[in-house]
Order: sequence, then structure tokens, then C-alpha cells
Amino acid sequence: MLEVTLIKTRIPVEIDRDLEEIIPNFLQNRVNDIAGLKTAVAAGEFEHIRIVGHTLKGIGGGYGFDLISDVGLVLEHAAKVSDCITINKAINDLETYLELVDIIYV
Repeated sequence: MLEVTLIKTRIPVEIDRDLEEIIPNFLQNRVNDIAGLKTAVAAGEFEHIRIVGHTLKGIGGGYGFDLISDVGLVLEHAAKVSDCITINKAINDLETYLELVDIIYV
């Protein structure tokens, strides 16, 4: 049987060197958000998901992580209509992004 290994491409993100001290904590907080989002979607807590999405939408780009803001927008809108499929996809996208992001301080 043929075993297929998917190669995931790293995602370089340039971040201002002035933020170097706070970025690890910022990213860890996003990992924590993922855990909370998974719990919230399982419990049907769409208002919690909407609030987290709104927060992510506002903070991601400010630190140089535009995809985090994009995911936040998707979460916010999907939570308003209780769209679990889109919410789960957005959570997975965020999780994959955090696994693949490579910070380059400039």
C-alpha cells in the first residue's frame, strides 16, 4: 500500500522586531482561543464564538497576522447564523495556520 505524506508549506510572516517580546504570548493566547472555540461550538455557545471572532478580527492584523483577522470575521458571521460547519472549518484553518506560521522579525 502506498503511503502518502502531505507536505505542509510554512507560512512566513514578517513582524516588527519591537513586538518580538509579546508575540509568543499572543500566539499562545490564540491556541487557547482554539480550545475555547471547540468547547463553545460543541455546546452551541454561538454568542461566545461571535465575541471571540470579533476580538480576533480586531487584533490579528494589528500584530501582522492578517489571516487571524480573516478567520475572526468568518467566525463572527458564522456564529450569528449558528453555522457549525463554517465555524469548525474556520477553527481548523486557524489551527493549521498557527502550526505553519514562521515568524520573521524585521
